[in-house]
Amino acid sequence: MNTEILGIIFMYGLLLLLAIPLGRYIGKIFNYEQTWLDRIFNPLDKLFYKLGGINPDKQMNWKQHLVALLIINLCWFLICMFVLTNMSWLPLNPDGNPSMSGDLAFNTAVSFVTNTNLQHYSGESGLSYMGQLTLMLWQFISAATGIAICAVVFNAMKERTTDVLGNFYSYFVRSATRILLPLAFVVGVILLFNGTPMTMEGKDTMVTLQGDTVQVSRGPVAAFVAIKQLGTNGGGFYGPNSAHPLENTNYLTNIAQTVSIILIPMAMIFALGYVLKRRKLAWTIFGVMTIGFLFLLIPSVVSEMNGNPAIAKMGIMQQLGSMEGKEVRFGPAASAYWAINTTVTSNGSVNAMHDSMTAPTGMFTLLGMMINCFYGGVGVGFLNFYIFIILAVFVSGLMVGRTPEFLGKKIEAREMKIAMLIALLHPFLILTGTAIASHLYAHDPAAYAGWLNNPGYHGFSEMLYEFTSSSANNGSGFEGLGDNTPFWNIACGLVMIIARYIPIIGPVAIAGILANKKYIPEGAGTLKTDTGTFGIMTFAVIFIVAALSFFPALALGPIAEYFGMK
Repeated sequence: MNTEILGIIFMYGLLLLLAIPLGRYIGKIFNYEQTWLDRIFNPLDKLFYKLGGINPDKQMNWKQHLVALLIINLCWFLICMFVLTNMSWLPLNPDGNPSMSGDLAFNTAVSFVTNTNLQHYSGESGLSYMGQLTLMLWQFISAATGIAICAVVFNAMKERTTDVLGNFYSYFVRSATRILLPLAFVVGVILLFNGTPMTMEGKDTMVTLQGDTVQVSRGPVAAFVAIKQLGTNGGGFYGPNSAHPLENTNYLTNIAQTVSIILIPMAMIFALGYVLKRRKLAWTIFGVMTIGFLFLLIPSVVSEMNGNPAIAKMGIMQQLGSMEGKEVRFGPAASAYWAINTTVTSNGSVNAMHDSMTAPTGMFTLLGMMINCFYGGVGVGFLNFYIFIILAVFVSGLMVGRTPEFLGKKIEAREMKIAMLIALLHPFLILTGTAIASHLYAHDPAAYAGWLNNPGYHGFSEMLYEFTSSSANNGSGFEGLGDNTPFWNIACGLVMIIARYIPIIGPVAIAGILANKKYIPEGAGTLKTDTGTFGIMTFAVIFIVAALSFFPALALGPIAEYFGMK
């Protein structure tokens, strides 16, 4: 078997081997059960509670959880804006990098607070160390926010009637200190011992093999990269992200980062099974997500390993596969595997340039973000899947002539209206934004000439990708797009805000409303949601919604580009 394929199998096997026990550990954190890290982190948690004036034992209803989340996110956004627009005179700027413009700072602050990490700047030249450290802190905060609000939904799904669902601040602090921080330390050490920089010194002078003298940026890279992957943040310390040789030094660091991308999102599924004591339901959800993931992964790997058909028509052999925009250190298979990992989650980091992928792979990376629930981001990935579960339960109930129920709670009109609003919001933001951008470019190509380096089908794909990435809170891009302009900075910033918080508010509202309803024990006629049949129904609902919403846009972009090469 091809060694590149063996590498993919090894990475996925290692991922699964780590995700199952990690899920059990996360479940214990959510249930406030004793763990071996309590002695280390109990004092740290108490310090945070004391500094914040927080009573971690105070119970909150679903509305109070959302208010807490939104208020502290607003505070973090304002702090981030201040730092980014004043970096030039703030400390920790050894390379003298300038402050950001207002529109770019808005886009960047929104991007990191919303766990998107869309970067319309080049990391090493666009930020001071103060800016990098601020964004690294937000990578912990935004990821812990997603995990904490998912814990609230898990709590609401338990089989009882209640209007109190734990304490958001407690879930948030414990997610940061007991899940993200220990994992980030381990990954950071792996990167550090493999040559990733970890220093507060400025640029260093180096001599290349060709004898050229160059200035190479350094910084606290290892710590930054560790949390960017584990928190499904994805923002790179360097402009080329994890394609940069100092951010991703060898195949071992590539394995560590690839596994980190999807580790917590996968573990959250098994945490659900532990918290609800419904392991069969967790495996059903895992099965649906994994089948969808494989449908995107396999053709992408095959396409990249077979090479570009346009180059093949020229009679040029592509023995290594399609290598445009890829690192020889990793090859086409590992690059395609990373590309699907990073787009089915809200990670968005890259070890190859997605703009250079073959047309089919470009389409499958888009589909991963358009579907946005095959593993997904830390915490919020399950919230997106939860919406499709509610839709599948409702459709299944109609098909068998019964009142739809999920985990002993009736699904009624109010919950369905919220679910449909959330399901339709994602395609609305993507397609509306792309339509506006396409109209502006078509109406006056000269005025917007800097937007596209590749007009035509691929140029449309670049604009479609940017709004898809923003709406999925992903952050990757087809970098042929000239995106650091007021239009793209503001438009994408607004999309990121809407696409982050409304899809959190909706599932939490549904879960909170259902938790307050009377619990009905399962009977002989209860629809089983932990079976393969229900899994197929859920997958069908996801496929139909995605196909109906996005096929026309994909037909104008990557599909047309692919057939144009034939």
